[in-house]
Formats: sequence, structure tokens, C-alpha cells
Amino acid sequence: MASASPSDRDGLGADAGVDDVRVHTPIERGIAWVARYTWPPRRYALTRTLIVRLLGVVVAFAFLGILRQGLPLLGSHGLTPVATLVDRLHAAGKTFWDVPSVFMWDASDGALVAWAYVGLALSLAMIAGYANLPSMLVLWLVAGSYERVGQLWWSFGWEIQLVETLLLVAALVHPWDPRPLAARPPPVLAIVLVRWLVFRIMLGAGLIKLRGDACWRELTCLDWHFETQPIPNPLSPWMHHLPHAVHATGVAFNHVVELAAPWFVFGPRRLRLVAGTLMALFQIVLIVSGNLAFLNWLTLVPILACFDDDALLALAPARARAWVVARVTTREPSRAHRYAVIAYAVVVAIASLPVIDNLLSKHQRMNSSFDRLALVNTYGAFGSVGDVRHELVIEGTMDGDPETAHWRAYELPCKPGDPDRGLCVLGPYHRRLDWLIWFAAMEEAPSEHWILHVVWKLLDGDRGIRRLFAVDPFDGAKPRWVRIQRYVYRFARGDEPGTWVREHEAPWLLPVALDTPDLVDALRQVGLPSPTDRGE
Repeated sequence: MASASPSDRDGLGADAGVDDVRVHTPIERGIAWVARYTWPPRRYALTRTLIVRLLGVVVAFAFLGILRQGLPLLGSHGLTPVATLVDRLHAAGKTFWDVPSVFMWDASDGALVAWAYVGLALSLAMIAGYANLPSMLVLWLVAGSYERVGQLWWSFGWEIQLVETLLLVAALVHPWDPRPLAARPPPVLAIVLVRWLVFRIMLGAGLIKLRGDACWRELTCLDWHFETQPIPNPLSPWMHHLPHAVHATGVAFNHVVELAAPWFVFGPRRLRLVAGTLMALFQIVLIVSGNLAFLNWLTLVPILACFDDDALLALAPARARAWVVARVTTREPSRAHRYAVIAYAVVVAIASLPVIDNLLSKHQRMNSSFDRLALVNTYGAFGSVGDVRHELVIEGTMDGDPETAHWRAYELPCKPGDPDRGLCVLGPYHRRLDWLIWFAAMEEAPSEHWILHVVWKLLDGDRGIRRLFAVDPFDGAKPRWVRIQRYVYRFARGDEPGTWVREHEAPWLLPVALDTPDLVDALRQVGLPSPTDRGE
């Protein structure tokens, strides 16, 4: 491994980067010509290492969530079994090539768990810095397999964002050498492709806000966002009670970061570094102010592509800087790697055409794929912000008469329920049932059959469903009746006890028992298994 020259003791050197190497193709010569006028030659070996490690953290939490929640949601006795979906797809003549998922071959509970362990093992290697093209392609296939059969539980925008990011990082890592710093550096075009992702993520989010709720234009959305967001965290009440002027400034900052900063990710180096810093700080603020699953952690991954090795090393202590410089290879990207990235870039360019058209459309769609592999997608978040927080509280009773019964509440791990309970810190972990019930509470009555299946499983004493709850008031026993109440929640003020103050709105689901005809019929209509259908 080559040692750093004396002139590189405090950095990798502007004239030692991969952007400055001899190029051999017209596309690379064009990129090099543009680079001379937009950013000086830089190295991205350390940048790639940080991208791989951070993405590994996100992927590890994603697969940990599958290991914990996958079977209760998607297993053979889950709320929406994958095996049932796959049977329907096969009956309709669909194959793996129509729905590219390993679960089209085997949708058993064992397969759901085994592939999650494969993903977790590879993600732990990424956290250590080790990744190459084969390992990243396996992760891309496995993550995409869950996304394509995950149904409503995988209907969030960050699921396709994760799939796309994994493939981009597969182009960034070395084709076979998994070593963090010693492997040949990535072609500059691979970095450009990652920046194209963050450009679309940020600009799509900014445009969907301008075209959406008027509160974004009136600078009032943050007056209630911290209170009504899906899963608040311990800092959310404090941020909610800040003055309106602070909230309005926050909305203005949001517009600057999402609408202006993305344009500089391809610009001159100093402006690119400023844009990257603003976007990174914005994601960190979102992380500390709420629990948006792994969305903001995942968005930090492509933002890192705005920073070259010299910018990152400038933040490191001198000893750490020297250690890194001594271990970074000075070799060029391989010719095979460059050609493979060029071919991938052509595919991305073609797949980007409908995405660009969507960004320009007045009827912009957010969080949508335009191809079955989710190669290039359109993104957006919080186009509208509710000003009232509705919550559903699931209650059960062992009493025989629901009219005079004593009702006790089930508690989900992080969804607001008991007004005195504290708020969660989830980090990148994604509580899927908590999120779906937040969405369900926006409706005035049940409109999705999955929540009726939740009720059925509670009545049946199902062990799997109890893994998704933090509090089972009956310790696994079967309640006689279950109902769902709808409340309005708001953060408690300084002179009020507890975390929340709530006001009852109305019954959302009237009391039902195992033999309630409407409940049984509703489940059978969508082919969901009930204890009676299973012969239990």
C-alpha cells in the first residue's frame, strides 16, 4: 500500500484524487472537463467508507425490525400473510420476473426469518466498513424482496429509497475488494449518481410542500407539526411550545434547504460543501425532533457524497487524519469498474425521465416507483400537515356485558396512549404497526381490513400479535370484547400533569366478540385467516 507524500500529511491533496486520473472514454472526458470548472479534483475513498458504514447502520435496523415484527405482520399467522399474497400472484400467472422477490420461490416463515438474518449479517459487515459488489447486490435483492411483498407495512417512501440507495452504493464499492480504504477508489461518476439521488430527494420534498398544504407557504406548518407528527420524541413537546417566530423561521429554513441547496450538489466545491452541510444539519434536526423511522438517517447517506475526503479529513484530529491518509490507496479505479458505472449511469438516465417529468408536474406524485426494480424513484414528505392529532385506543374487557364492562387499554410501544406515559426515542428503528394506526386514526371509521384482523387476533389471544404491543392488560388471556375509541390528543402545557391531554371524540369501532358476524364476514371477504377458518 502506498504511503502518503509529505505534502499530503494534513489531507489527501487536491491533485491526488480520482477526478484527476487519466480517463479513457468520451463520457469520462466530458465529466472531467465539467469538473475542472465546477469542482477541483478530489478523492472519495473516505467518503465511500462513511457512506457504507452509515448505510450499514440503517440496513441493520431495518432487518432487526423484520426479525422482531416480520412474522406478526407477514408470517403465515400474521396480519397480512405473504404466503397468501404469493398464492394469489401465482394464481394470476405472475412469476419472479413480474415480482422480483425471493419470496416468490418460498414464502414460508422460515424464509422470512432466514433472509432477514442474511441481511443483518451483511449489514454488520458494512458497519465494519466491508462491502463489495456481490454483497451489496445481495442486500439490494433481499431488501427489495421484502419491499415488493410487504404490502401496506412496506408502503413508506423510505422503503424504495433504501432499495435505490443500496444499488447506488453497489456501484460505489469495489467490484470484489471489500476493504474499507485499501480498495481502489470509486469512479467520480458513481459519486455523481449518488448526488443525483439526494438532489431528487430534497427537491421532491420541497416541491411537494409548495404544491401542497397552504401552511408551508404561510410559514405556519411547524406550529403544529411537532405535536401531530407520527411518533413524537422527548424533545417534541419543547419544540412544539417554541414561539411562532421560531417555527416560521424553521419553515423558511426548510424551504432554503429543500428548494435551493439541492441545486449546488453539482456546483463549485465551496457551494457544494455549504449545501451538504445545510442538508445534513436539516436531517439531524429532524432526527432529534421526532421519530421518522430511518428516513432521515437514510437521507444522510447520499448527502455524504457532497463531501470529498479533504473536507472530511479537515474535521478529524491530526493523528486520525494521518492514520487515514496512510491507508488510502493511490491507485486509479479499475477500467472494468468505470465501464460498469457508465453502463449503470445510462440506465439511471433513462429511468430518470419519468421522474423528472413528475417533478415538473403540477400533479406531482411523491414516493413512487416507475419500474418494478425501483431503480430511480420520486420522493417527498409531509405535503400536508394536520393541525389536530387523532389517536386510536384499543381496549378490551373480560366482562360479559359490554355496556357495563370495565375496559382496559392495550398499549403500543411508542404510539401515544396513556397520557402520563413518556415519549420514545427510536432512532432508525421503525415501528410499523404504530405508524399504520397513526394513519388509520385520520379516518372517522375503519376503512382497512387489517385493523379488524388486529382486533380478531386480540380476541383470539394470538401470541404473535402481542409481540407488537408494549402492554397487554390481560397477560395473554382472551378478552371477551374489544373496542376502539378515538381521541384528540395535545401536548400538556407546563402547568398540566403528564405528557398528553386527551379528549374523547367518539367510538371508532363498537365492541366486537369472536362471534360478531360483521367481523367474521369482513375478514373472509379479503381472504384473511381467522381462528374459525383455521379450524382452531
